[in-house]
Amino acid sequence: MGRLDGRVALVTGAGRGIGEATARRFAREGARVCLADVGAEGVTSTARQLVDQGMDAFAARVDVTSRAEVEGAVQETVDRYGRLDILVNNAGVTRDSLIYKMTDEDWRTVMNVNLTGSFLCSRAAQRHMVERNYGRIINVSSTSALGNRGQANYAAAKAGIQGFTKTLAVELGRYGITANAVAPGFIETEMTREAAARLGVDFDDFVAQLVKDIPVGRSGWPEDVAAAILYFASEEASFVSGQVLYVAGGPRA
Repeated sequence: MGRLDGRVALVTGAGRGIGEATARRFAREGARVCLADVGAEGVTSTARQLVDQGMDAFAARVDVTSRAEVEGAVQETVDRYGRLDILVNNAGVTRDSLIYKMTDEDWRTVMNVNLTGSFLCSRAAQRHMVERNYGRIINVSSTSALGNRGQANYAAAKAGIQGFTKTLAVELGRYGITANAVAPGFIETEMTREAAARLGVDFDDFVAQLVKDIPVGRSGWPEDVAAAILYFASEEASFVSGQVLYVAGGPRA
């Protein structure tokens, strides 16, 4: 038996990286999964692979900044499976720049995708969770929430997610819904590869430099974060809510 047998999950930003790893892990643990992403190609391919392997999953193209698209994906999941038990708010973007160079659009884009998207998805999902008196909401924050040079927008959004998570835990706990967050440190994903490319740095050199400050002596992988998300989604975490778990190879990395 899997740890999520019988559960239904929706994972945003599931086209690659942490979101894809989480969707795959959930499916292997017995969940039926909606893989949502603004880019349809990645989630469609992953969902097809999961189905071919005997698991139950489908893909949905969703821009998390659009209330209509978010509510449509949530409703499609409920129509297909009869319920929605788990929401993972993972969709995110970066637009890194020092504050004096940061544009209005850089700020709005990062806040809208990372923070407003989590709000829209959570508001839509909790309605169905409240009806069944059960739910798990897991939000993806970041160690950048503690402050990071060149990421005023991203740090603000990820710190906001932590406050948002704690408030959800307070408001929704009486309905059998827990809300928690994971805060990854340096994880090797397409996003971090893109960051290295923008800096004009070889990715292997980029990793080597960052690993020097990670106590466990290695960088993280999407599967590391997916394992932490799985814990919060499982029955073992039924008495854990409003918490932020740093997945960073140390106290801060």
